[in-house]
Amino acid sequence: VEGVRGHAEVIQHLVASGIPVMGHLGLLPQSVCAPEDYKVQAKTPETAQTLREEVEMLERCGVFALVLECIPASLAHEITAGLKVPTIGIGAGAGCDGQVLVWHDLLGMNPEFKPRFVRRFGEGGKTIQQALGKFAHAVHTGIFPAAKESF
Repeated sequence: VEGVRGHAEVIQHLVASGIPVMGHLGLLPQSVCAPEDYKVQAKTPETAQTLREEVEMLERCGVFALVLECIPASLAHEITAGLKVPTIGIGAGAGCDGQVLVWHDLLGMNPEFKPRFVRRFGEGGKTIQQALGKFAHAVHTGIFPAAKESF
């Protein structure tokens, strides 16, 4: 669940109902309205303190883990050290308990999109574009689907 303010009662209810909840703080991609909103969060002392308070709220609500997205590495390390639940970082440095990347990003499926915290471990975008081109050609020329691919 992204964020906690306005959601605390829902999170507590889910946890009390036996539904595991992973919290998510920092950059909240489901709430971003414009591309320029994709930026590092909690950079000032005030916003970092607000994030610390939200972390405490989520821990009290009973989350089993917490995603920290696009926050300063030192803050993520500090938060991780003070929590009883594990943290998963995405653009939050190496001080979290685990790491995640969106697979489209790590596979290089969108060559135009490369945030600073993404490392491409492959260039899948090129392979996918070639495959889609072959598929389109086969459909347009009528060679797909063939009899062996039909019922």
